[in-house]
Amino acid sequence: MTRSRARAAVLDPACAAAVDLARSAIEENVRPDEVGDHLGAEAEAERVVTHYFTCLDRAYRGWRWAVTVARASRARNVTVSEVVLLPGTGALLPPEWVPWSERLRPGDLGVGDLLPTPADDVRLAPGFTQTEDDSDRQMIFEYGLGRARVLSPIGRDRTVRRWHSGESGPHTPLAHAAPAQCSTCGFYWPLAGALGIGFGVCTNEYAPDDGRVVAADHGCGAHSEAAVLPHQVEPTSPILDDHAYDLTEESPEADLAGSVDDTAAEPLGHS
Repeated sequence: MTRSRARAAVLDPACAAAVDLARSAIEENVRPDEVGDHLGAEAEAERVVTHYFTCLDRAYRGWRWAVTVARASRARNVTVSEVVLLPGTGALLPPEWVPWSERLRPGDLGVGDLLPTPADDVRLAPGFTQTEDDSDRQMIFEYGLGRARVLSPIGRDRTVRRWHSGESGPHTPLAHAAPAQCSTCGFYWPLAGALGIGFGVCTNEYAPDDGRVVAADHGCGAHSEAAVLPHQVEPTSPILDDHAYDLTEESPEADLAGSVDDTAAEPLGHS
């Protein structure tokens, strides 16, 4: 068994000498002052050479012009194949391309938009997958959902972490100031299935989370028992405004005179 070795391309003399032809090809599309010094030539293949020039355009600092020239076998004339602008060392480049599925964020989906779900989405599992939860199995049996895919354990765990750490979880200022948790509220409707252990839906129209999924240990001021829940209030001394009047001490003679006047003012009894 023999192994073939790739032979390095030899720099064609005619193509390597076509520096002016390569420069003129660039100047056909840009201003002459945007083309700088010739940086060298590189053999791409047999009778195919690429010439490099400095790009002087201030918007493309660090880039370079690349002009590929070639000639046919036994031909003397050299022709231009392509002219491109390539990044060099220190060139300003755009960020690495990210697929749309990874750029998408919650709330980006608008009216009329369609969001296709990949066939290998780890958040979903085939609908015939055996469920571990009795309530889920019972609901599928009773309603005959027949869905092609259902929530997988990975998708369920991600949902739990996202909901519990979000605005409807227990770690928000609203929940910290609440008189009690949602699990003890009459407007808390637990979810069915495995997620019902820690999450439910708020049904209080006056609550900020009405119609949303909330954690069982979430809370707000619209708790159904907020008016009857005990509150520990520290007693405070009354505050008197003494700027509108003067405080004076009353003499004992005035107390005695007041007692006599009160006695005289009493009505006489009927015999």
